[in-house]
Amino acid sequence: MTEERTTETRTPEGNVHTHTTVVTDQPRSGGGFKWFGLLVLVIVAVAAVLIFTRMSDAEVAKDNAVAGAAEDVGAAAGQVGEAAEQAIDSVTE
Repeated sequence: MTEERTTETRTPEGNVHTHTTVVTDQPRSGGGFKWFGLLVLVIVAVAAVLIFTRMSDAEVAKDNAVAGAAEDVGAAAGQVGEAAEQAIDSVTE
């Protein structure tokens, strides 16, 4: 609700001065600060998503590297086993 209050003041010389005051019951809007806060919140959210995505990608790359190394070790062990069998076969013949 908006209300206007007008006050008249008379000086001893007879001059009249009026002063009008507007009074509202509604809270003042902090529009600029709200938009700034929302913008900061969106920027922080985007940054968090990017950081966690990159961390996840690093974990996936690390897991893939470990799996690749395990496959290489397994292949090398298979080759050692085949060489041992060939050595045993050549000795027993």
